[in-house]
Amino acid sequence: MEQDLREPPVLPGEATRDEVRIGWLRQQLARLRKRLPLRRRLVGGAAHGLMSASAALIAYMPTQALNLREGFWSAITAIAVVQTEFRATRTMARDQFLGAATGGLIGLAVLSAVGQDLVAYAVAVILSLTACWLLNVASAGRLAGVTATIILLVPHAGTAQQMFGSRLFEVGWGVTVAIAVGWVATRMMRHPADGV
Repeated sequence: MEQDLREPPVLPGEATRDEVRIGWLRQQLARLRKRLPLRRRLVGGAAHGLMSASAALIAYMPTQALNLREGFWSAITAIAVVQTEFRATRTMARDQFLGAATGGLIGLAVLSAVGQDLVAYAVAVILSLTACWLLNVASAGRLAGVTATIILLVPHAGTAQQMFGSRLFEVGWGVTVAIAVGWVATRMMRHPADGV
């Protein structure tokens, strides 16, 4: 009996062959990381912790000088974005900013159109994640849903528009700091003897 060597069609909702391969590679990388000697894991973890703490502090301190009530979002964003690999930092930065912008805009639109209740909130989350998928940045969907949640569920003193503006500024600032810290750290690791 002859074996069919053609690739099966990729159906909507199924992972593509590339996605399956990338998932397998991620698993292998995670497995290899777990096999690193304790000292290498300690050094790697400490380096990532130092980068994250530096980015968080640099992102947070100016928000206090500007009297922003929720400057902690800049620190949280910086920690979420900083990765030990600069390409990963850039990708995460893009996702964080696009997710915040998408979820915020959709949250505002839903709030303006139908008001603030649980059904409106659910609709905003669904629309936010769907929009990210349509924009081909599904990885930004989580933050889009979180931002829609903040717009529609978190009590705030000012208007929802002010909250959105503040949130977008804080995320944008945190992303900017994380990219800068990631870039500097990458340069330092590449040229440790040069000092820069």
